[in-house]
Amino acid sequence: MKIRTCLLVALVVICGVPGPAQTLPPPGFHHLHLNSVDPDAAIDFYTRQFPSTMKSSFAGSPALQSGKVFVLFNKVNAPPPTHPQTAIWHFGWHVVDVKKNEAEYKERKVKLLPLYTTDEGGSVFVSSDTWPGLNGSLGLTKSEIADARAKAVQPTHGAGFAYLEAPDGAIIEYQGNLPRERFNHVHMFQKDPFCAELWYHQHLNAPLSASSAKAAYTEATCRMPLPERSWPALERRGMLRMPAGIMFDDVALAFHVQQDPTPLAATRGQLYDHIGLSVQNLDAWIAKLRQEHVKFLTKPYQLGGMRAVMIEGPSREALELIEIK
Repeated sequence: MKIRTCLLVALVVICGVPGPAQTLPPPGFHHLHLNSVDPDAAIDFYTRQFPSTMKSSFAGSPALQSGKVFVLFNKVNAPPPTHPQTAIWHFGWHVVDVKKNEAEYKERKVKLLPLYTTDEGGSVFVSSDTWPGLNGSLGLTKSEIADARAKAVQPTHGAGFAYLEAPDGAIIEYQGNLPRERFNHVHMFQKDPFCAELWYHQHLNAPLSASSAKAAYTEATCRMPLPERSWPALERRGMLRMPAGIMFDDVALAFHVQQDPTPLAATRGQLYDHIGLSVQNLDAWIAKLRQEHVKFLTKPYQLGGMRAVMIEGPSREALELIEIK
């Protein structure tokens, strides 16, 4: 009979697996999971609007596949709630020619969401059809808009970002002009975006963004005052822009500060139910996260032929860790 030897180190038993104190590689981005009244119709919609995608399945769930990324669907009997606001705002694709996509969507009668250009009510469907941002910003404040008007600044009408409404009330961003079409981000609200970066860096080993690494934020310095609202924006009142975020593989979790002081709701059961991340050694991750007092939403469970567990992120977003070897 073989005897398995284990080493007791700092009250953590290590039996041939990496312990919490050892560095684990960051998870990969695996999926976004939605609740839907008609998954097949939703998948058909996405494959028509984004032809690089295809109908698929994963662990028994109907799925849309974009490269190695999945959008999974759970069938529900009633329209999934989109309010109160959760941490997950929308998700989106890179496209090759945003203006071409806009024209095709209009021809197909897809519902496009207007981007308000000021709080006075003007709107466009693509951000490049209004005044361009300054110094890399995606929007202009009231004073910057006044200056752009005074200087007769003109839109570029080129690459930009735009939104459409998908089945179940999902908001989809399409952004171009990029080399190829692909699922590229989940846009999220966070109470404190730079603190959220630190959370993902500390607990899930995600690399910090270049700006956060340069600023060397700590838990004591990561909270920022609210910025001025700027436009274009999906809401007439403008948007509080505080861009931050992290990457898993080539998919961004892009953060903005939450738009009002109302606490963000938990994502489970809402339209955007949870985000799925792939890991190689689930036991090691569970040990690490428990040692760091991360909130677990479930015990480990079977997912198809794999094992998984669900934890909660800094703004109550559910994160599913799936062991894929």
